[in-house]
Amino acid sequence: MIKSMTGFGRGEASEGDRKFTVEMKSVNHRYLDVNIRMPKKLNFFDSAIRTLLKKYAARGKVDIFITYEDFSENQVALKYNGTLAGEYLSCFRKMEKDFGLDYDIRVSTVARCPEVLTMEEQTTDEEELWNGLEKAMKEALRQFVETRQTEGENLKADILNKLDGMLEKVAYIEKRSPEIVTEYRGRIEDKVRELLEDSQIDEGRIAAEVVIFADKICTDEEVVRLKSHIVHMKETFAAEDSGIGRKLDFIAQEMNREANTILSKANDIEISNYAIDLKTEIEKVREQIQNIE
Repeated sequence: MIKSMTGFGRGEASEGDRKFTVEMKSVNHRYLDVNIRMPKKLNFFDSAIRTLLKKYAARGKVDIFITYEDFSENQVALKYNGTLAGEYLSCFRKMEKDFGLDYDIRVSTVARCPEVLTMEEQTTDEEELWNGLEKAMKEALRQFVETRQTEGENLKADILNKLDGMLEKVAYIEKRSPEIVTEYRGRIEDKVRELLEDSQIDEGRIAAEVVIFADKICTDEEVVRLKSHIVHMKETFAAEDSGIGRKLDFIAQEMNREANTILSKANDIEISNYAIDLKTEIEKVREQIQNIE
Protein backbone atom coordinates (compact mmCIF):
# COMPACT_ATOMS: atom_id res chain seq x y z
CA MET A 1 0.00 0.00 0.00
CA ILE A 2 1.39 3.39 -1.04
CA LYS A 3 1.58 5.75 1.95
CA SER A 4 2.04 9.48 2.11
CA MET A 5 4.23 10.99 4.82
CA THR A 6 1.45 13.44 5.69
CA GLY A 7 -0.94 12.08 8.29
CA PHE A 8 -2.89 12.70 11.48
CA GLY A 9 -4.31 10.47 14.19
CA ARG A 10 -5.99 10.81 17.58
CA GLY A 11 -6.72 8.21 20.22
CA GLU A 12 -8.21 8.13 23.72
CA ALA A 13 -8.23 5.41 26.34
CA SER A 14 -9.51 5.22 29.92
CA GLU A 15 -8.13 2.83 32.49
CA GLY A 16 -10.02 3.12 35.78
CA ASP A 17 -9.69 6.72 36.94
CA ARG A 18 -7.01 7.49 34.38
CA LYS A 19 -7.49 8.96 30.90
CA PHE A 20 -4.88 9.06 28.12
CA THR A 21 -5.14 11.17 24.96
CA VAL A 22 -2.66 10.84 22.09
CA GLU A 23 -2.51 13.07 19.02
CA MET A 24 0.05 12.72 16.26
CA LYS A 25 0.75 14.44 12.98
CA SER A 26 3.48 14.11 10.38
CA VAL A 27 5.00 15.80 7.34
CA ASN A 28 7.61 14.64 4.86
CA HIS A 29 11.19 14.11 6.00
CA ARG A 30 14.15 12.22 4.65
CA TYR A 31 14.27 9.94 7.68
CA LEU A 32 12.03 9.11 10.65
CA ASP A 33 12.27 12.09 13.00
CA VAL A 34 10.10 11.79 16.13
CA ASN A 35 9.29 14.53 18.63
CA ILE A 36 7.26 13.54 21.73
CA ARG A 37 5.61 15.92 24.17
CA MET A 38 4.15 14.29 27.28
CA PRO A 39 3.90 14.70 31.08
CA LYS A 40 7.07 13.97 33.02
CA LYS A 41 5.31 11.08 34.72
CA LEU A 42 5.24 9.25 31.37
CA ASN A 43 8.84 9.99 30.29
CA PHE A 44 9.75 6.43 31.24
CA PHE A 45 7.81 5.22 28.16
CA ASP A 46 9.71 7.32 25.61
CA SER A 47 11.61 4.36 24.18
CA ALA A 48 8.52 2.12 24.08
CA ILE A 49 6.54 4.79 22.23
CA ARG A 50 9.27 5.17 19.59
CA THR A 51 9.53 1.40 19.16
CA LEU A 52 5.76 1.13 18.66
CA LEU A 53 5.74 3.97 16.13
CA LYS A 54 8.46 2.33 14.01
CA LYS A 55 6.08 -0.58 13.34
CA TYR A 56 3.73 1.86 11.57
CA ALA A 57 6.01 4.47 9.97
CA ALA A 58 9.42 4.32 8.30
CA ARG A 59 9.88 7.97 7.29
CA GLY A 60 8.52 11.40 8.11
CA LYS A 61 8.75 14.08 10.77
CA VAL A 62 6.27 12.92 13.41
CA ASP A 63 5.06 15.06 16.32
CA ILE A 64 3.29 13.21 19.16
CA PHE A 65 1.31 15.01 21.87
CA ILE A 66 0.24 13.02 24.95
CA THR A 67 -1.99 14.20 27.80
CA TYR A 68 -2.66 12.24 30.99
CA GLU A 69 -5.42 12.81 33.54
CA ASP A 70 -5.74 11.01 36.88
CA PHE A 71 -9.10 11.40 38.63
CA SER A 72 -8.37 9.02 41.50
CA GLU A 73 -8.53 10.37 45.07
CA ASN A 74 -5.26 8.80 46.17
CA GLN A 75 -2.96 10.57 43.73
CA VAL A 76 -0.97 12.11 46.59
CA ALA A 77 -0.39 11.28 50.27
CA LEU A 78 0.48 13.48 53.24
CA LYS A 79 3.84 12.54 54.78
CA TYR A 80 4.94 13.49 58.33
CA ASN A 81 8.67 13.83 59.07
CA GLY A 82 8.91 13.12 62.81
CA THR A 83 12.68 13.32 62.93
CA LEU A 84 12.70 16.79 61.41
CA ALA A 85 9.88 17.90 63.75
CA GLY A 86 11.98 16.72 66.71
CA GLU A 87 14.92 18.80 65.51
CA TYR A 88 12.69 21.87 65.21
CA LEU A 89 11.46 21.35 68.81
CA SER A 90 15.03 20.95 70.07
CA CYS A 91 15.94 24.24 68.44
CA PHE A 92 12.88 25.93 69.97
CA ARG A 93 13.90 24.66 73.47
CA LYS A 94 17.39 25.98 72.99
CA MET A 95 16.03 29.37 71.86
CA GLU A 96 13.87 29.43 75.03
CA LYS A 97 16.94 28.99 77.24
CA ASP A 98 19.30 31.20 75.26
CA PHE A 99 16.95 34.18 75.05
CA GLY A 100 14.64 33.69 78.03
CA LEU A 101 11.56 33.31 75.87
CA ASP A 102 8.26 31.71 76.77
CA TYR A 103 7.87 28.26 75.35
CA ASP A 104 4.55 28.63 73.53
CA ILE A 105 5.01 26.07 70.79
CA ARG A 106 1.87 24.33 69.59
CA VAL A 107 1.36 21.48 67.11
CA SER A 108 0.16 23.96 64.48
CA THR A 109 3.43 25.87 64.88
CA VAL A 110 5.58 22.82 64.12
CA ALA A 111 3.27 21.72 61.31
CA ARG A 112 3.98 24.99 59.51
CA CYS A 113 7.73 24.41 59.56
CA PRO A 114 9.25 23.52 56.18
CA GLU A 115 9.31 19.83 55.23
CA VAL A 116 7.58 18.61 58.40
CA LEU A 117 4.42 17.87 56.41
CA THR A 118 4.81 17.18 52.69
CA MET A 119 2.58 16.05 49.85
CA GLU A 120 4.02 13.02 48.10
CA GLU A 121 2.77 11.63 44.80
CA GLN A 122 1.72 8.01 45.05
CA THR A 123 3.65 5.54 42.95
CA THR A 124 1.68 4.06 40.07
CA ASP A 125 2.09 0.63 38.57
CA GLU A 126 4.03 1.13 35.32
CA GLU A 127 2.31 -1.78 33.60
CA GLU A 128 -1.11 -0.27 34.30
CA LEU A 129 0.04 3.08 32.93
CA TRP A 130 1.46 1.50 29.78
CA ASN A 131 -1.71 -0.54 29.14
CA GLY A 132 -3.77 2.65 29.00
CA LEU A 133 -1.19 4.62 27.04
CA GLU A 134 -0.68 1.81 24.54
CA LYS A 135 -4.42 1.61 23.81
CA ALA A 136 -4.55 5.34 23.08
CA MET A 137 -1.37 5.09 20.98
CA LYS A 138 -2.69 2.22 18.87
CA GLU A 139 -5.96 4.02 18.11
CA ALA A 140 -4.05 7.17 17.14
CA LEU A 141 -1.70 5.09 14.99
CA ARG A 142 -4.63 3.35 13.28
CA GLN A 143 -6.07 6.71 12.20
CA PHE A 144 -2.57 7.99 11.42
CA VAL A 145 -1.86 5.13 9.01
CA GLU A 146 -5.34 5.36 7.50
CA THR A 147 -4.92 9.03 6.58
CA ARG A 148 -1.43 8.35 5.21
CA GLN A 149 -2.74 5.52 3.02
CA THR A 150 -5.64 7.61 1.71
CA GLU A 151 -3.33 10.47 0.81
CA GLY A 152 -0.83 7.99 -0.67
CA GLU A 153 -3.48 6.52 -2.98
CA ASN A 154 -4.47 10.02 -4.12
CA LEU A 155 -0.83 10.82 -4.89
CA LYS A 156 -0.44 7.53 -6.75
CA ALA A 157 -3.49 8.16 -8.96
CA ASP A 158 -2.35 11.68 -9.84
CA ILE A 159 1.24 10.63 -10.59
CA LEU A 160 0.12 7.70 -12.78
CA ASN A 161 -2.08 10.10 -14.74
CA LYS A 162 0.90 12.41 -15.24
CA LEU A 163 3.08 9.48 -16.35
CA ASP A 164 0.51 8.55 -19.04
CA GLY A 165 0.65 12.14 -20.27
CA MET A 166 4.46 11.97 -20.39
CA LEU A 167 4.35 8.81 -22.52
CA GLU A 168 2.16 10.66 -25.03
CA LYS A 169 4.63 13.54 -25.19
CA VAL A 170 7.58 11.17 -25.62
CA ALA A 171 5.70 9.37 -28.41
CA TYR A 172 5.21 12.67 -30.20
CA ILE A 173 8.92 13.53 -29.91
CA GLU A 174 9.78 10.06 -31.23
CA LYS A 175 7.45 10.56 -34.20
CA ARG A 176 8.54 14.13 -34.89
CA SER A 177 12.33 13.56 -34.85
CA PRO A 178 12.62 11.84 -38.31
CA GLU A 179 10.40 14.55 -39.80
CA ILE A 180 12.89 17.22 -38.70
CA VAL A 181 15.69 15.51 -40.64
CA THR A 182 13.51 15.25 -43.76
CA GLU A 183 12.56 18.91 -43.49
CA TYR A 184 16.20 19.86 -43.01
CA ARG A 185 17.22 17.97 -46.15
CA GLY A 186 14.46 19.76 -48.10
CA ARG A 187 15.65 23.16 -46.90
CA ILE A 188 19.25 22.40 -47.91
CA GLU A 189 18.21 21.24 -51.36
CA ASP A 190 16.05 24.33 -51.86
CA LYS A 191 18.91 26.59 -50.78
CA VAL A 192 21.41 24.87 -53.01
CA ARG A 193 19.08 25.08 -56.02
CA GLU A 194 18.56 28.74 -55.33
CA LEU A 195 22.30 29.37 -55.25
CA LEU A 196 23.34 27.11 -58.13
CA GLU A 197 20.22 27.61 -60.23
CA ASP A 198 20.44 25.03 -63.00
CA SER A 199 23.78 23.53 -61.96
CA GLN A 200 24.02 19.91 -60.91
CA ILE A 201 23.31 19.34 -57.18
CA ASP A 202 25.95 17.33 -55.34
CA GLU A 203 23.73 14.72 -53.67
CA GLY A 204 26.68 13.24 -51.78
CA ARG A 205 27.51 16.57 -50.16
CA ILE A 206 23.91 17.14 -49.17
CA ALA A 207 23.66 13.62 -47.75
CA ALA A 208 26.79 14.20 -45.68
CA GLU A 209 25.37 17.43 -44.28
CA VAL A 210 22.10 15.70 -43.41
CA VAL A 211 23.94 12.87 -41.64
CA ILE A 212 25.90 15.36 -39.51
CA PHE A 213 22.73 17.25 -38.65
CA ALA A 214 20.78 14.06 -37.87
CA ASP A 215 23.55 12.82 -35.59
CA LYS A 216 23.65 16.17 -33.79
CA ILE A 217 19.94 16.25 -33.00
CA CYS A 218 19.40 12.50 -32.54
CA THR A 219 17.55 11.76 -29.30
CA ASP A 220 16.76 8.10 -29.93
CA GLU A 221 18.74 6.84 -26.95
CA GLU A 222 17.31 9.50 -24.61
CA VAL A 223 13.75 8.76 -25.77
CA VAL A 224 14.19 5.02 -25.21
CA ARG A 225 15.66 5.54 -21.74
CA LEU A 226 12.99 8.07 -20.79
CA LYS A 227 10.21 5.69 -21.84
CA SER A 228 11.91 2.94 -19.87
CA HIS A 229 12.09 5.12 -16.73
CA ILE A 230 8.42 6.08 -17.02
CA VAL A 231 7.38 2.43 -17.40
CA HIS A 232 9.68 1.48 -14.51
CA MET A 233 8.02 4.07 -12.26
CA LYS A 234 4.56 2.76 -13.17
CA GLU A 235 5.68 -0.80 -12.40
CA THR A 236 7.09 0.35 -9.06
CA PHE A 237 3.71 1.82 -8.15
CA ALA A 238 1.97 -1.37 -9.27
CA ALA A 239 4.14 -3.45 -6.94
CA GLU A 240 2.84 -1.35 -4.00
CA ASP A 241 5.83 -2.14 -1.85
CA SER A 242 6.18 -0.09 1.32
CA GLY A 243 8.94 2.49 1.60
CA ILE A 244 9.30 3.14 -2.15
CA GLY A 245 9.67 6.92 -1.85
CA ARG A 246 13.46 6.98 -2.23
CA LYS A 247 13.35 4.61 -5.21
CA LEU A 248 10.73 6.72 -6.98
CA ASP A 249 12.78 9.86 -6.35
CA PHE A 250 15.84 8.25 -7.94
CA ILE A 251 13.82 7.24 -11.04
CA ALA A 252 12.43 10.78 -11.31
CA GLN A 253 15.98 12.18 -11.24
CA GLU A 254 16.94 9.92 -14.15
CA MET A 255 13.81 10.98 -16.07
CA ASN A 256 14.74 14.63 -15.58
CA ARG A 257 18.27 13.99 -16.86
CA GLU A 258 16.98 12.48 -20.12
CA ALA A 259 14.46 15.30 -20.60
CA ASN A 260 17.27 17.86 -20.16
CA THR A 261 19.34 16.15 -22.85
CA ILE A 262 16.39 16.03 -25.27
CA LEU A 263 15.79 19.76 -24.71
CA SER A 264 19.48 20.61 -25.25
CA LYS A 265 19.53 18.70 -28.57
CA ALA A 266 16.20 20.02 -29.80
CA ASN A 267 16.48 22.02 -33.02
CA ASP A 268 12.76 22.28 -33.51
CA ILE A 269 10.29 24.55 -31.74
CA GLU A 270 7.68 21.80 -31.36
CA ILE A 271 10.10 19.33 -29.78
CA SER A 272 11.45 22.10 -27.54
CA ASN A 273 7.96 22.88 -26.31
CA TYR A 274 7.20 19.22 -25.66
CA ALA A 275 10.54 18.76 -23.85
CA ILE A 276 9.78 21.79 -21.67
CA ASP A 277 6.35 20.34 -20.88
CA LEU A 278 8.04 17.04 -20.01
CA LYS A 279 10.43 18.76 -17.60
CA THR A 280 7.53 20.63 -15.99
CA GLU A 281 5.55 17.42 -15.47
CA ILE A 282 8.59 15.56 -14.15
CA GLU A 283 9.23 18.34 -11.64
CA LYS A 284 5.62 18.13 -10.46
CA VAL A 285 5.98 14.38 -10.04
CA ARG A 286 9.22 14.82 -8.09
CA GLU A 287 7.53 17.26 -5.72
CA GLN A 288 4.73 14.77 -5.08
CA ILE A 289 7.15 11.88 -4.65
CA GLN A 290 8.89 13.80 -1.86
CA ASN A 291 5.79 13.13 0.24
CA ILE A 292 5.68 9.36 -0.38
CA GLU A 293 7.09 7.16 2.39
